[in-house]
Amino acid sequence: MLSRVALVSVSAAAAAAAVNPQNHHHPPRTLSLKRSSSSSNNNKGIDSSNPLKSIGFKCNFNSSSMAASSSSSSRADSTFAIRASAQPLQNADELIDSVETFIFDCDGVIWKGDTLIDGVPDTLDMLRSKGKRLIFVTNNSTKSRKQYGKKFETLGLTVTEEEIFASSFAAAAYLKSIDFPKDKKVYVIGEDGILKELELAGFQYLGGPEDGDKKIELKPGYLMEHDENVGAVVVGFDRYFNYYKVQYGTLCVRENPGCLFIATNRDAVTHLTDAQEWAGGGSMVGAISGSTQREPVVVGKPSTFMMDYVAKEFGILKSQICMVGDRLDTDILFGQNGGCKTLLVLSGVTSLSMLQNPNNTIQPDFYTKKISDFLSLKAATV
Repeated sequence: MLSRVALVSVSAAAAAAAVNPQNHHHPPRTLSLKRSSSSSNNNKGIDSSNPLKSIGFKCNFNSSSMAASSSSSSRADSTFAIRASAQPLQNADELIDSVETFIFDCDGVIWKGDTLIDGVPDTLDMLRSKGKRLIFVTNNSTKSRKQYGKKFETLGLTVTEEEIFASSFAAAAYLKSIDFPKDKKVYVIGEDGILKELELAGFQYLGGPEDGDKKIELKPGYLMEHDENVGAVVVGFDRYFNYYKVQYGTLCVRENPGCLFIATNRDAVTHLTDAQEWAGGGSMVGAISGSTQREPVVVGKPSTFMMDYVAKEFGILKSQICMVGDRLDTDILFGQNGGCKTLLVLSGVTSLSMLQNPNNTIQPDFYTKKISDFLSLKAATV
């Protein structure tokens, strides 16, 4: 059977040592949003004690995703689910026929840096020929959906803008979903992709790349000013990250009543080139989290926000989705949190030894070397 999930109740004390050593950052807060019956268009204020409540929304935190962030003492009195070990993909046709939609991560799955991974075009063409819906989800916030569309085109892939969901888009979509007041501003620690998506959504913003050259000249009595009308700080990957941005974002989150702290993702590393791994957006988010002593709302993977959005947008049953990715703690957890089948590819961040490490608790349904194995494994089973 394709679904190999074995639910085993275990005490937290027995599993306390089973925390993935790869996850050096705090696990992201994940949430689903339901509109409160008491919300109204007139309720545009931001409550400093509960900013989401004041905008008319309830937060329902995903308990399975939040379990890893609980203290070890709270684990002692709880039980949770452990998945059976992942199996190598042997019958690609069976997996393909069992779902209607494939959601692909991009970095490490479709490309590395600006280099297309071998066999990707033929694999995508085969899946489309079988009537499968293809969706591409990336935690990289440096580009907008339109900009990612151009990258796909440059690599020779035909992908529509509607099939692309970047965390830059997710940040803007999240603000829209909670009716973030249009008279409030968003301070951006990140790159052009976030700015473009905020602009398309009709939100006021400041910061971004233009703050990359700004410096602080510390001298006696110096006080840094900030815009008190900033109602949200959005943090994503930023190659122009500096102390000015850290301080400005910190002031907004700490001093502006009800200011939201939103992260596009908390990825530890990213693929800027195909030669090595580079520090990811989680390093920028970690700086603001450290200075504000606040945990962000994460809108990218593994938060279910994008999964919920995609399922609603296309009318997809989550049980009919297979999530394909190269990261355990984002891609695979994203699929599991959403109730999807999961396939790990070893063409990116995760190696086979990392997957099979006894301390790794995140197990996909299947794993394979790269997505073009869909073609070779398909042929081998004919």
